[in-house]
Amino acid sequence: MRAEALQRAKAAFKLEADALLAAGEAMDFDSFGRAVDALKTAERIAASGCGHSGIACRHFVHLMCCVGRPARFLSPAEAVHGALGYVHKGDVMLLASRGGKTVELIPILDICRQKEAVVITVTEKLGSMLAKGADIVLPMRVGLEADRNNIQGTTSFAVLSMIFDALQTALDVETAFTKEQFALIHPGGAVGARLTSQSPT
Repeated sequence: MRAEALQRAKAAFKLEADALLAAGEAMDFDSFGRAVDALKTAERIAASGCGHSGIACRHFVHLMCCVGRPARFLSPAEAVHGALGYVHKGDVMLLASRGGKTVELIPILDICRQKEAVVITVTEKLGSMLAKGADIVLPMRVGLEADRNNIQGTTSFAVLSMIFDALQTALDVETAFTKEQFALIHPGGAVGARLTSQSPT
């Protein structure tokens, strides 16, 4: 590996670590609290995004399921071909878009508003269409992406995932979700083995 490539790789660790700290400082924790309350009471949770945001949304719905909140990722394409039947009044739809203007998400926003679902948008652009149309907006601060051209969803993916981790961490406390409850739904792998061995006999 060339020295330049190694230097860039090492710099990526610091760049993303600094971005995570900055994202926490930029968070609107009043809105964050409202988002946690909405996720806590919703019968169903859905999330949608494109590209790296969509991949992060898959992580988000898994996190929700891991604390007992029924959740599903809706691909932007499938959402407008019937999959939005999953979302009912009072449910939560989370939309993730750094720029806040992902065209594939606009119809989802419109339909969810008509269905009276609670829309949470996570975006860096607070004046964007997706932010203005949401019930709750969670700001994300990214700065530079880790790649040398500042164009790939590297740092932004890390920041978005951190916001989702923080939401799950808060929900875990708010719902008083227990290790025993988690052991029931996660019997597999090393985590499941450890939880099972700790369960009372």
